[in-house]
Amino acid sequence: MEANPRSTGRLPAAFLTPGSSSFMDFLADHSPELLPGNRKLPEGIVEAPHGTTIVAATFPGGVVLAGDRRATMGNMIAQRDMQKVFPADEYSAVGIAGSAGLAVEMVKLFQLELEHFEKVEGATLSLEGKANRLSTMIRGNLGMAMQGLAVVPLFAGWDESREKGRIFSYDVTGGRSEEHGFAATGSGSIFARGSMKKLYRADLSEEQATTLVVQALYDAADDDSATGGPDLARGIFPIVTVITDEGFRRLTEEESSELARSVTERRLEQPEGPRAALL
Repeated sequence: MEANPRSTGRLPAAFLTPGSSSFMDFLADHSPELLPGNRKLPEGIVEAPHGTTIVAATFPGGVVLAGDRRATMGNMIAQRDMQKVFPADEYSAVGIAGSAGLAVEMVKLFQLELEHFEKVEGATLSLEGKANRLSTMIRGNLGMAMQGLAVVPLFAGWDESREKGRIFSYDVTGGRSEEHGFAATGSGSIFARGSMKKLYRADLSEEQATTLVVQALYDAADDDSATGGPDLARGIFPIVTVITDEGFRRLTEEESSELARSVTERRLEQPEGPRAALL
């Protein structure tokens, strides 16, 4: 009689010899109920914390991905210091907008998926492959999205084969689009995009690109109540990350606070922000 793996404390053989380099496929075969899109919602849930605005911009040598810190629940502020930008691996990052709980869970699963692939295959996925895997995960959450719990991230990273930073945006069905120059998602994205449209240049330096995304987040917070601006009183500032050929780097609290304070001080003189030339 074959011993029960649970009683012996040993994992089943299938768990030790996965037949796929995809952790998601492995999970779908053995514990599909653990996938975010397969969760059953209790009756009567209508409100959940939502993350808001994420912005990104490329520059020669890399890409910047940033997000505000506010999470909302209806007309209430659910959290003032939420983290919305995460490293996916050494050369890519994800910014989340939409249902906060599901989004954070999806990012953790995405990080594990990339790590699992690298360990099984002995090589990392291309940036295009990473973007495709995230698209599949978002599509798997479509059932939740139809119930109002959508996850709409922004994915950015350094493409080692093309030697440049790239940005990918998504819709709730998992549809993927590559954005050129800059991009935004979330409730304040229309205002952030308008801000970047007037200020973006292809020859920005890294410092100028980080300033650009903070300016865009400031403009989004100025017109969108769900987007949080720099909170000088509480010391809460946007999360700003930079991805280059040297890998992922998050600006320190000191760097991000100095950048946000500089933008805020200039806004005391020009409340509407920098002016773009008419011609």
